[in-house]
Amino acid sequence: MASIKIVLRKNMIRKDGSIPLALRISENYKTNYKWLGQYVFEKDWDKVIGKVKSSHPNHHKLNNFLRKKLTEANDVYFDSKDESITPKQVKLKLKGPDGSKSFFALAAERAMSKYDRGIFSVAKSELSILYNIEEFLKLKSSSPKNEVIEAIKKRRRDRVGRAKKAQFTFLDGINHFKKSNTLKFRDIDQTFIERYKTFCSTYLNQKSRTITNQLIFIRTLFNIAIKDGVVDIKYYPFAGDKEKIRIGSGNKIGLNSKEIERIEKMDLPPGTTIWHAHNAWLISFYFAGMRISDVVQLKWSDFKDGRLFYVMNKNKKPLSLKIPDKAYKILNNYKKDSANCNGYVFPFLQEVDSQNKEEVFVKTRNASKLFNIYLKRIAKQCDINKNLSNHIARHSFGNIAGDRIHPLMLQKLYRHSDLKTTLNYQANFIHRDADEALDNVVNF
Repeated sequence: MASIKIVLRKNMIRKDGSIPLALRISENYKTNYKWLGQYVFEKDWDKVIGKVKSSHPNHHKLNNFLRKKLTEANDVYFDSKDESITPKQVKLKLKGPDGSKSFFALAAERAMSKYDRGIFSVAKSELSILYNIEEFLKLKSSSPKNEVIEAIKKRRRDRVGRAKKAQFTFLDGINHFKKSNTLKFRDIDQTFIERYKTFCSTYLNQKSRTITNQLIFIRTLFNIAIKDGVVDIKYYPFAGDKEKIRIGSGNKIGLNSKEIERIEKMDLPPGTTIWHAHNAWLISFYFAGMRISDVVQLKWSDFKDGRLFYVMNKNKKPLSLKIPDKAYKILNNYKKDSANCNGYVFPFLQEVDSQNKEEVFVKTRNASKLFNIYLKRIAKQCDINKNLSNHIARHSFGNIAGDRIHPLMLQKLYRHSDLKTTLNYQANFIHRDADEALDNVVNF
């Protein structure tokens, strides 16, 4: 249980000898102080009962004020629906959240926490969102559109260039936003969001789903800020009739079995990058649309007794799958070089320190980008008119599975937490009922 008490902060004594009064909120060895704006001399303070002595000329008024503040603090703590409320949150709630806290500072703290936990993809995408918002704040609508777009691209290229030369790091970006006070929570209202959506579409050329992801990030930050007492709920721009975040469900298009066969039959020079990209994509498909980042990080130790045992990076779910004969054929091509690849199946992480999670993430991301480039060439050579990418291996598995595999089994193969997610995903590839219904009307 928290201890809430009014105390003298003797270490903050003023030149005239007066000492500030503060609310001390302590629990589980964590303590926060909220200044009360009142000063008394030590001789006028009764530290046992926490009151001003009668020797103080305004002891009646001052004690009434202190009693009121003490009651407010206890009310905030004990009336809170959140049993895990911390002394810091109590302090912030008492402070009277007015939305003046820096949005960038809180967002940078969140991104940094993701980074510290090794969730690099999320941390870096959130930092990218902050740069997008910063670009929006810099926008001068009177400037020619082409000039604005080129200036944004140049700043982005400069950041990437300096990062490649180790002249600019993720932490530099975090520190930049931690110090920024250019955007307050109360500034982010419905009008701000509408203008930001237009900016993302017009100047950043972003698709609706990318824009939606950024709105979800802003909403998440607001929810955290409200919970922590940083901002009052009245400033929340997503409540009631305000901004509604709608997640669209675009068509997911996968390859069919004949297109898969054309890829399988390709004769590519062994050891080349296009050969590796081809093999990695097929391994992804053979293991039920395994994410390409997991494919790149496959180790020989993940294979035991004719099965693959691995933990999905995205949600940390374990899975065991039989190794299909077609997958065996590809894996055998890499077996002879296993001693030179640092334990990995594919050679892209052979020089990486496997204990350095950030280095593994960067090299994996670079390999994935390289694969996507070569997959476009593979599609052209195989006369495939669909957008062949790393992720389409997952869609292709779903497309061929159709309604032939029970949803519960597909849920296991996809590593979905909720069966509803599987049903919604697979609905993209089940067309028989709709096709038959259409035929019944059209072909009368």
